[in-house]
Amino acid sequence: MNRPGPTIESSEAVEDFSLVLGGPLFQMFWRAYLSSKGQEMLRRRIIVITAISWLPLLLLSVLRGTAWGNLVSLPFLYDIDAHARFLISMPLLIWAEIIVHERMRNVARHFIERSLIPNHARQQLDRAVASANRLRDSIVAEVLMAVLVYGVGVFVIWRSHAALELSSWYGTVENGRLHLSFAGWWLALVSLPTFQFLLLRWHYRLFIWARFLWQVSRIQLDLIPTHPDRSGGLGFLANVSYAFVPLLLAVGALLAGTLANKILYAGARLVDFKVEIIGLVAVILIFVLGPLLVFGPQLERARRRGRREYGALAERYVRQFDIKWLRGGAPPEEVLIGSGDIQSLADLDNSYRIIREMKWVPFDTRTVLHLGVTTVAPMFPLVLTIVPFSELVDRLLKVVF
Repeated sequence: MNRPGPTIESSEAVEDFSLVLGGPLFQMFWRAYLSSKGQEMLRRRIIVITAISWLPLLLLSVLRGTAWGNLVSLPFLYDIDAHARFLISMPLLIWAEIIVHERMRNVARHFIERSLIPNHARQQLDRAVASANRLRDSIVAEVLMAVLVYGVGVFVIWRSHAALELSSWYGTVENGRLHLSFAGWWLALVSLPTFQFLLLRWHYRLFIWARFLWQVSRIQLDLIPTHPDRSGGLGFLANVSYAFVPLLLAVGALLAGTLANKILYAGARLVDFKVEIIGLVAVILIFVLGPLLVFGPQLERARRRGRREYGALAERYVRQFDIKWLRGGAPPEEVLIGSGDIQSLADLDNSYRIIREMKWVPFDTRTVLHLGVTTVAPMFPLVLTIVPFSELVDRLLKVVF
């Protein structure tokens, strides 16, 4: 089969592919000189958004006398959840934008440069990119996210899963009801909605990414069964998944802060949350790697086709090799030692081995392990609530030595 050479010319739609550079909030940041296509505005955006979300909470708590001391059971400076949420997780959510943009901006072009998209299907790829960009720029989507954040995120999810039923810097509990302080109202009306909107927008972007991959998977791709990545040439998609590492760290830090508060101030134990931790890792892996499963049918068909075609090629070659070197078919002047036939036989075996090892998904268990460990990494310090630090060091030393 004659394959066309790589087509490196990309349409304007393909060059414009981005999950990040668009939407009403991005345009607002752009006009406020808090965002751009490069990294020069990243630090400024992190500082401004973090300051708006965290600094007023500190100031209002100081004015009320609940930033430290014994006036409430949970002073502001001791609230690990608040600091993990606004000083660690939120900056990571913002930092993830530039990482994802830089790592994903060439994804659509890779499909073309690697000749995975047949020339007659280029318009389908262009339509998939254009559709992704329209969803990214949707005003309706961001308005609905804002409504969801204020309608459900703060007064339902946060109050039922994160807020503690004890007196704290953000409010006191009387007769089973939480009465917010001034700092609590800023938390409920500004800080939490800002954080939850950034997080929800990332879920929306993951949906756009999954939809884009599904549309590309509907194209009959020109996969190469003998490609060294064992994924028919789609192995670059697994590398792209690592762009979401800051997002995984942000989610892990968020859960770690919530669990730390419940362990230190509500009498819970880390083992009580094993289901939540395992569930978080599973959900995150499904969100990040699940969309790549749409290429499974095409990869499996390519593997079967490769085994059939290269099996027939191997059959012809080994028969000719057998006739030539074992049945006396070789010319008298040609010797086996130094002949390229042996090397060709080995090369053919390597090609067939690659096909046998071809994966039905464009990632491997190492990718799953790396992303899973990344998600739970912020929770490792919570182990100290079960095992004292000195005992933990002693156990590690025994394992190493």
